[in-house]
Amino acid sequence: MLGLKQVHHIAIIATDYARSKAFYCDILGFTLLDEVYREQRHSWKGDLALNGQYTIELFSFPHPPARVSHPEACGLRHLAFSVDDLDRAFALLADRGVLCEPIRVDPVTGKRFTFFNDPDGLPLELYQA
Repeated sequence: MLGLKQVHHIAIIATDYARSKAFYCDILGFTLLDEVYREQRHSWKGDLALNGQYTIELFSFPHPPARVSHPEACGLRHLAFSVDDLDRAFALLADRGVLCEPIRVDPVTGKRFTFFNDPDGLPLELYQA
């Protein structure tokens, strides 16, 4: 076995770095740990933490290709975040202008969840713990 311990981070490429940084930090509550502009690549890289744990590398690149389809493209389908109070999180996102799908119930677990998108259309899920 490889000895994998946990997911270290998730890399996301944004078309508008400032807009996505504001979305993940100001709306979702991530903290910016570090940020650097990589001149040779014309690219920003921000390290974002969730509850003090490094979670997302947020990148910008000039003219990244669009996501192939929504959400059933091959590869990463969506990112899911657990919350204690889905109704409260849903309402807070709505207050910030983020559209969420109607809350559904997972038929296997009986848990409630909803989907919404980041500024580039990356599907995100809130799942009530």
